[in-house]
Amino acid sequence: MKYYAGIDVSLESANICVVDAQGLIVREGKVASEPEALIGWLGKLGAKIVLTGLEAGPLSQWLHGGLSQAGLKVELLETRHVRAAFKAMSVKTDRKDARGIAQLMRLGWYRPVHCKSLPAQEMRALLVARKLLQKQLHAVEMSVRGILRNFGAKVGQTTARGFEDRVRTLVEGQPTLQTIADALLAARTVLARELSSLEKRVRSAARHDDRVKLMMTAPGVGSIVGLNYVSAIDVPQRFRSSRSVGPHFGMTPTRYQSGETDISGRISKVGDGTVRSALYEAAHIILTKPVKNAGALKRWALAIAKRAGRKKAKVALARKLAVILHRMWTDWTPFDPTKAVGSAAA
Repeated sequence: MKYYAGIDVSLESANICVVDAQGLIVREGKVASEPEALIGWLGKLGAKIVLTGLEAGPLSQWLHGGLSQAGLKVELLETRHVRAAFKAMSVKTDRKDARGIAQLMRLGWYRPVHCKSLPAQEMRALLVARKLLQKQLHAVEMSVRGILRNFGAKVGQTTARGFEDRVRTLVEGQPTLQTIADALLAARTVLARELSSLEKRVRSAARHDDRVKLMMTAPGVGSIVGLNYVSAIDVPQRFRSSRSVGPHFGMTPTRYQSGETDISGRISKVGDGTVRSALYEAAHIILTKPVKNAGALKRWALAIAKRAGRKKAKVALARKLAVILHRMWTDWTPFDPTKAVGSAAA
């Protein structure tokens, strides 16, 4: 008899349900959201679990790794598909979600999600932390400008090094504003120092990663774009075709067709938004600045811009870059402008 398990994970606890090949519930329970607790509970069943399902989430990759190391076959499920499958439920509970996941595993009605390797997860965490510090640093500087503007003090254009001196000059002789400026400038100093530290770590990682160096041979692709792309793809062989990378990152139009209705909408924006933004920035650079070996891609994108606008042209170029980078990685060949011409013409 084959058995299937579904696990609905929350921060502190996880609901588990095991069903047989006929869909009958064999056992269900609730344990801590820890790999050891889940492995111990499943081990007490006394029967081999054919397949275990986990909905993709913050803890899922960690739990996936622990369960896989214990010899269990585990699949991560696409969250949107699970949510759509459970819409018919009139009452939603964690217990029912676990039952539903177990049934999806038994029937095969799910789309598996790639569980990234530990190095890819670590690099993604580093990039997320860098982006967070970058946003907070910008937010502090804009807050300083906004506060001083209310009192007629305009910071104006200044360099990163000259920002602090300019602010202190404007608040001189005003005790309340000096107190505010001291606190915010101290926070800015800490954020800038830590951001610089992470920047060095990121740049060093890019210099020592052959995959990123390969990506950087493409026009508009720098270390940040390359690291984001590599950490998101992780294993290029998981895509049957390079063309499927564009939809994976949500850069293809949605479509609704029913009877006489056939509507093409905006891009889906599913998948990794960080990679999508990075590729869009690379496309913006190609379209707005002189970039080596970007002639064919730029002409292709400008032709789209004439008939559909520059924003859509940048999205199309970003999708094209995603496809080209995957093909470069798969073939392990640097960017070839002559092949890009053929790709753009197609």
